[in-house]
Parts: sequence; structure tokens; C-alpha cells
Amino acid sequence: MKIVLLDALTFGKTSLEGFSKFGEVEVHQTTSAEQTLERITSADVIVTNKVVITKEMMSTCKNLKLICVAATGMNNVDLVAAKELHVEVKNVAGYSTDSVIQHTFSMLFYLMGHSRYYDESVKDGTYSRSPIFTDVSKPFFEVKGKKWGIIGLGSIGRGVANIAKAFGAEVCYFSTSGKNKTPDFLHVELDEMLKNCDIVTIHAPLNEQTSNLLDYEQLSTCKDGATVINLGRGGIINEEAVAKIVDEKNISFGLDVLVSEPMRENHPLLHVKNKENLYITPHIAWTSVEARDKLIASVIENISSLN
Repeated sequence: MKIVLLDALTFGKTSLEGFSKFGEVEVHQTTSAEQTLERITSADVIVTNKVVITKEMMSTCKNLKLICVAATGMNNVDLVAAKELHVEVKNVAGYSTDSVIQHTFSMLFYLMGHSRYYDESVKDGTYSRSPIFTDVSKPFFEVKGKKWGIIGLGSIGRGVANIAKAFGAEVCYFSTSGKNKTPDFLHVELDEMLKNCDIVTIHAPLNEQTSNLLDYEQLSTCKDGATVINLGRGGIINEEAVAKIVDEKNISFGLDVLVSEPMRENHPLLHVKNKENLYITPHIAWTSVEARDKLIASVIENISSLN
């Protein structure tokens, strides 16, 4: 069996030795659209994270039996064509739940605690020149007693809700699909959540119901001092609207996902004035060492099912 990994660079230093037990393994750190077909032509199994696999490509691969998507979302593979061509497609669900939940709180505390300001004030010598032992120039607040709204109450959203509740937050949620209902937390409509919540975190997929869900009009209704964090998918929040509002109102934004990844050059978010209220990470919420180990182990298990 020949296994071709197309974008192994996304796995970092995670060991890939487990693939060798199946036969020949060809590892490519990155693969462009122009390189894809040549690299997969003789493959029995393709492992891809974000490299796109089209119907035309699959039609050319006479030995292809399985496409392993090393992610939860499978929008980079033509699933209809795969079914027609009798090519199995398997993803990995749930491997990064704990990692994303942890990063949610990491982003929140960075913004709420003004970590950028305090870190820089110490390192640039400002604190050394202080007439007092502390610095209270940037007040921060406790999570306890704050209203926390969650958009998307899947496994990640529910995990965040439970921890937020443990911190003493008043948790409510908005289900983008209308399917995830629970008596454990208060269900509210989106406009009510945005107007009343101190913290809003997004853990929803990108689809027709969530595309551009939070545009300028919606974001402008957020209460003064609110923090909005997107760990769902880029496109749920209008990024141009964020770039505008962060300089107009006292609202903080944390973004781990963007419409275009990597971030395009000269993006409006790179030119905001109020940088302290904007925290952007490069789609890393899923990438804890443990999550990537689980991911590769699950991909290997998916390949094992062929034997």
C-alpha cells in the first residue's frame, strides 16, 4: 500500500512513524494545487489536512481507496465524486475539543487581563520607574458574575459553558442550527445575547446559517466593554466590521480563525489603532501536542480499517 501525506508541515513535530507499517509512505511538507495530481496519482491512501482533492484528481488515481482528512471538516474533498468513484473518505472528529476549549480561555484572559500592556510595561522598563509597587492603570474584571453567551453549543461550546459556569459566569447560548437544546443553560436569541452579554464566544461551523452572522450592525449592538471571541470558522464574523468597530467602541475581539488563511497582506485588521483590544492567533486552537497526537493516531486507525 502506498500512502501519500500532502501537508505534513501542519502536524509540526508529531511523529509519523506509525504510517510505515502499512507499506510505502511518501511525505510532503506542503503541496500546492499544481503539485497535487502528480503526487497522488499512484496512491492507495491520501492523507490531507487542507489540500483540495477534486473529482478530476480522484478519477486519475486508479489505486485510490481511501482519503483521510486529518481534520474534522471535509470541505476540501469532493464527497459526491468520492462516493461515485467508490473512494472512502474519513475524517477525525473530537480530537481537538480540549485544546480549543483551553485556547478559548487563553484568549479571553489575554484580553480581559490586558496581558499585552502589562507584559510590555515591565519589559520596557516602565514598571522599574514606578513610584508604587503595582500598576492599576488598566483595570480588569473577574469572570464571576459576568454574562457569558455561547454561539454554537456542540461539544466545544458545551465544554466552554461548563468551565465558564465553574468560574461563576451566568451562561446562555444561541443555537445556530436550532437543534442543540439543553435545559442546563438558558437559550436566548442572538440579538438579546449581543446586547446583554459581557463575553461572547463562537464555536459554530461555517454554513448558510452562520455565514456573516455577526456583521457591523450586529457587532455595534454589543455592550460597552464586551469581549467577542471567534474559535469557530472565519466568515462567521465580518472582519472588516471588526476592524472598524474596534476603533469606534470599547469592545475587544479575539480571532483564531479568518476567512483567508494565512492572513492576507494589508488586511484591515493589521491597521487598527486600538491594537490592545484585538488579539489574533494563526488558527492554533486545535494544535496542542496532545491534540495532534490524537489526530495522527486516529488517521492511522482509519487506514487500519482498510486491512
